Amino acid sequence: MDTGAHARALLDEAETAVRDAGGTVTELPGAAAATARRWWGRHLHELRWQAELARLLVDPVFHGHGVPHGDRRAVVLVPGFLAGDSSLAVMAGWLKRIDYRPYSSGIRWNVDCSDRALDRLEARVERVAQQSGDRVAIVGHSRGGHFAKALARRRPDLVCAVVSLGSGLDTPFDISLPTLQAVGLVRAVHARTTDRHARRGCMTMACTCAFARDYAAVFPADVPLTSIYSRGDGVVWWEACVVPYATCVEVTGSHIGLAFNRKAYRAVAHALAGCRSPA
Repeated sequence: MDTGAHARALLDEAETAVRDAGGTVTELPGAAAATARRWWGRHLHELRWQAELARLLVDPVFHGHGVPHGDRRAVVLVPGFLAGDSSLAVMAGWLKRIDYRPYSSGIRWNVDCSDRALDRLEARVERVAQQSGDRVAIVGHSRGGHFAKALARRRPDLVCAVVSLGSGLDTPFDISLPTLQAVGLVRAVHARTTDRHARRGCMTMACTCAFARDYAAVFPADVPLTSIYSRGDGVVWWEACVVPYATCVEVTGSHIGLAFNRKAYRAVAHALAGCRSPA
């Protein structure tokens, strides 16, 4: 069996498993379905995140050397799909060392309906902005970058800058086939607990909720957006992270490892420096 046929057979098995579990397989509407990538990803390569963390811990950037420092501005960190705030704890500690005030998003496990999650994040960022007396920066990893982009579009009065790490900024489902199946399983759970999927196409390309509109809308020109990505990303197709309205910064490493990547940390520090108040 050739590689393409083997991948197709594996996908068929995965799709069958999702349907047997009561879920549905992600389908893209219209022209998007004809051009959608069917990409198996490189999930074994994602185990590199442990080496990336080890390398970060001995790099000068981890101690705040060689990067611009902040002015105690608040930074809200938003985790990726299937992750929680703890996945960005290392970054939070580092941000403190370079003179920012990191805040968690309040997300314990990022699997909820995007619309509900964005509403809660909006309330969280609004409270942080009120407490700090200024607009806040948002750093989002993977799906967290989707929320950061949508919130900056919805509430530019709250957000001074957005940094996304391995986030598809125009095509949220430009992800590996196993990850698509994980989304399908989560959607199946939602279908048993709410009718949002039936009414609004929750967690699909056909979603009609406010989150989907904000995510797809024109990004505000006065909010700097930095997209940090890796061609070695085994979960999100790297080209989905490259958009003309963002400053796109390429690093080497894995998708998961972007939360611990020393090169990504340098890029984050430089992106956030543009948010500093004038002296």
